[in-house]
Amino acid sequence: ARAQYRWSTMQHNTNHNHDHALWEEIPWDFTEDCSLSVSGGTFLIIAYSTVMAVGLIGNSCLVFVITWHKEMRNVTNIFIANLSCSDILMCIVCLPVTIVYTLTDRWILGDALCRLTPFVQCISVSVSIFSLVLIAMERYQLIVHPTRWKPVVSQSYLAVVITWIVGCLMSVPFLSYSVLTLPFQNLSVPFPIGDHPVCMERWPSVQERRAYTTSLLIVQYVLPLALITICYLHIYLRLRRRKDTVARGRSAAQKKNNGSARINAILVSVVVVFALSWLPLNVFNTVFDWNHEAIPSCSHDIIFSFCHLAAMASTCVNPVIYGFLNSNFQKQLKSTLSRCRCWGVTERYESVPLSTVSTEVTKGSVLSNGSTGVQI
Repeated sequence: ARAQYRWSTMQHNTNHNHDHALWEEIPWDFTEDCSLSVSGGTFLIIAYSTVMAVGLIGNSCLVFVITWHKEMRNVTNIFIANLSCSDILMCIVCLPVTIVYTLTDRWILGDALCRLTPFVQCISVSVSIFSLVLIAMERYQLIVHPTRWKPVVSQSYLAVVITWIVGCLMSVPFLSYSVLTLPFQNLSVPFPIGDHPVCMERWPSVQERRAYTTSLLIVQYVLPLALITICYLHIYLRLRRRKDTVARGRSAAQKKNNGSARINAILVSVVVVFALSWLPLNVFNTVFDWNHEAIPSCSHDIIFSFCHLAAMASTCVNPVIYGFLNSNFQKQLKSTLSRCRCWGVTERYESVPLSTVSTEVTKGSVLSNGSTGVQI
């Protein structure tokens, strides 16, 4: 649901004795014309539609390529596919609802979708960030502690299931407190206002809402990104310390080290863009929850729309950075389509495994032709 109605959930009460107090909490002047312009609405619709198309097609192709080839089902690839699946869920459920809401400026999708949409969005964000954490931890264990325990494929599937269970549990409050209602049905106001239903959050108290949203910000954004940063910082320092040693080593070892650095750079790029995409919306929601008067009246919808659009653009990050900027992924996709449509013979190309690259100079083993990594 749109954030412009969230203020009414802070102290909403059906008791008429609280109407006057509630009205004083309204931070905006409804006598102003704050409606979005035609050009602005058109831009948002086109932008949301583009994000939905790119995210849905790109992530579907990425999942298809990983699942179609059995040799590509390794730990890192499974986590990447899980990340793409969460983005696909966002594209299927949340983005179409946002487009409809932008077009109609009211909620016409019923109570079920009113509860389901924020629930699914929260699950998708949780699974996405948890997948990025798992990828960072797997890379950390592989490079910083190459001789210790490494996760296997069966354990990665278990980790995927756990991410979805935890994401669902974290999102349950949205099912309970998202309601379809008439926000002004109990208020007497000096001017006419719309009486159409809206989807909004109705919490028992301001304190409970703030406690939940703040906890969600920490668990979904702050702590995971801090953990990811620590993991990749350790990886960077380890690779940097090995640089001189590898330069004096065999060419095969140097090639593996360069491949690992390139893979890590791609994965770090995915994390950085994800963090930057969700930063504006997290800042907006935090300001709104704790000091909504700081947000200008008529700029509220515009600011929120662009912050939300930036967050939704994160669904395009995975396939674009990891997939379509990767020439070997493009060859793998073309090869798969060729076999499906009988267009020709599969192209041959050199591969650098994603989750089996070792940077240990002391190890002289070279990966066999049966490598199980995604080609970089």
